[in-house]
Amino acid sequence: MIRVILPVYLQRLANTGREIELDIEGVFTYENLLDILELKYPMLQGTIRDHNTKERRPYLRFFACGEDFSHSDLNSNLPEDVINGKQPFRIVGAMSGG
Repeated sequence: MIRVILPVYLQRLANTGREIELDIEGVFTYENLLDILELKYPMLQGTIRDHNTKERRPYLRFFACGEDFSHSDLNSNLPEDVINGKQPFRIVGAMSGG
């Protein structure tokens, strides 16, 4: 069971709480996690990743185990603590400007 923490605006859009749990079978990659998240919550399709390119939206960041994985290859494996459910995978809304 993988734990995912969503920002407030995505929680409201998906009608969920702050933390959701996903069952992932097979490959434990960032892309697989996001695919399953969008399958379980279709209203999130296109909000986290672009529909066509599947690239992360500019103002969203991915964190796990205290590290920023926003620019990691989506086909790389999730950290072991995320796979085991010890640490959550966080999707965080970013800000810009001064």
